[in-house]
Amino acid sequence: MYYSNGNYEAFANPMPPANATKKSAYIVGGGLAGLAAAVFMIRDGKMRGNKIHIFEELSIAGGSMDGIKNPQRGFIIRGGREMEAHFETLWDLFRSIPSLENPDITVLDEFYWLNKSDPSFSHCRAIERRGRRMKDDGKLTLTPTAIREMIDLVLMPEEKLQDVQIDQVFGEEFFESNFWLYWATMFAFERWSSAMEMRRYLLRFIHHVGRLADMSALKFTKYNQYESLITPLVRWLENNGVKFHFDTTITNIIVKCSPDKKVAQKIEMVKSGRKKEIKLTTDDLVFVTNGSITESTTYGDNDTPADPRHELGASWQLWKNLAAQCAEFGRPEKFCENIPDANWVISATITLTDDTVVPYIEKICKKDPHSGSIVSSGPVTIKDSNWLYGFSISRQPHFRSQKPNEIVVWTYGLLSNTSGNYVKKKITECTGAELCAEWLYHIGVPESQIDDIVHNRSNTVPSHMPYITTYFMPRALGDRPLVVPRGSVNLAFIGNYAETERDTVFTTEYSVRTAMQAVYTLLNIDRGVPEVFDSCFDIRMLLQSIYYLNDGKKLRDIDVPWVMKLLEHQGMKHVRGTYLEQLLHDAKLI
Repeated sequence: MYYSNGNYEAFANPMPPANATKKSAYIVGGGLAGLAAAVFMIRDGKMRGNKIHIFEELSIAGGSMDGIKNPQRGFIIRGGREMEAHFETLWDLFRSIPSLENPDITVLDEFYWLNKSDPSFSHCRAIERRGRRMKDDGKLTLTPTAIREMIDLVLMPEEKLQDVQIDQVFGEEFFESNFWLYWATMFAFERWSSAMEMRRYLLRFIHHVGRLADMSALKFTKYNQYESLITPLVRWLENNGVKFHFDTTITNIIVKCSPDKKVAQKIEMVKSGRKKEIKLTTDDLVFVTNGSITESTTYGDNDTPADPRHELGASWQLWKNLAAQCAEFGRPEKFCENIPDANWVISATITLTDDTVVPYIEKICKKDPHSGSIVSSGPVTIKDSNWLYGFSISRQPHFRSQKPNEIVVWTYGLLSNTSGNYVKKKITECTGAELCAEWLYHIGVPESQIDDIVHNRSNTVPSHMPYITTYFMPRALGDRPLVVPRGSVNLAFIGNYAETERDTVFTTEYSVRTAMQAVYTLLNIDRGVPEVFDSCFDIRMLLQSIYYLNDGKKLRDIDVPWVMKLLEHQGMKHVRGTYLEQLLHDAKLI
């Protein structure tokens, strides 16, 4: 497996790998990573679909890429997906999947045309004082000290950030900035999250620093991610003969391990209450989705909180069983144990059944929710919420089966250890009606109307996800297994708890990248995996980020070390008339 840059290999079809016809594949987990792995094996590895098996403990594929109408509870979305132009492997995947609405085009075509005609733009990124736009919304409000801390972080190698928290590399000035407010609520970072992961995000998305406040860089599906992305993937795989095994729990994979060679020899599982096993040869490839952020999710309803009690879950137990066999298979306990109390565990899906709340949404978002356009373009954060509550409203209808009068709203709170402002309870203790009431209060609905709306004009489903932020747990090198462990003959790890360089977890891109890397390695496919977009090596992007991080100040007004000092005052006379002066001018620094 190797990485490629540019489009020379992007449109090439690789030669069939040797012995592909002899291979079989067993994929543990029917989420995006598992589905992508199956596609790459068929499309690029020339394997027959009927020799690929996908095992899923649930009764439906999709993993954390969800969106469903539960017959008893109603519409449920546990979270959303924010995508951007440089998700190289994601778009490589969907260029090959036909659209369900128009089989003559691909899902990528459909997505591209939609986002061209209806681009993302947020007219309000944060509110306070019951629905008023935050006074300095749109500015990052970073101090020179905070910017210096960011520069120090990105220049630090990962080896020095093992088990380091974000609040151990930043001071209060940083956490008081709008940058942190936008950053934390867009990506779900907490103060205790991994500084190593924060550094990766800064480097990975440096080209979007200037769009952090208006979210114009984001791209969204037409419907929820299950209907828009997972459904066409599953249809394509079924048409190609891939075998899905639902309600099947993989309990262990027996691996013969030595320092130089690792061979998966047996899969142990439970299907419909009966134990089964599959004996493996070196021609049987095994792809394991280790861990899950939505494992052990519980649900409430309008009158009942989601139950916070849960068991460890099958995906975590499988990873623990694998890790017990070899230290190179990672340390799952670093992610699924000792999770801090101040975290995001609750989201809620609010379905409004009439237009009573529409004026309050329009006042904040400057969009008619019934227009078919993106409404909030990502999260709107409630700055003065004790829960750090926020909401997001996607294109409506968000579900194909929505009625014309219905509007689906997703809400979430990043702090679960404090009482609400209107509902004097922790977010984990709230019924759906109470979660809706807290949102209505913060967007400015008169208190006299709240009770009627939550009980007669809406339905709210709480979701409790105990592992939702565990991607960001402070970690050390080796805590996540390599996609293909050293010396592995037929075993790979896929998904966001596998380790691949430079890319960022909690993204669809990471799931697909690990899947592509795993398949290309085990099948020895002679085609490059597109490397992570290299914006952090682009001097133009770096200069632009300096401009935006300083809220549009010119170079002469910036009090930041080394780079600026090199160019300001007398230093500027040496760059006048040069290409560097042009770059500085293009970045608006002079």
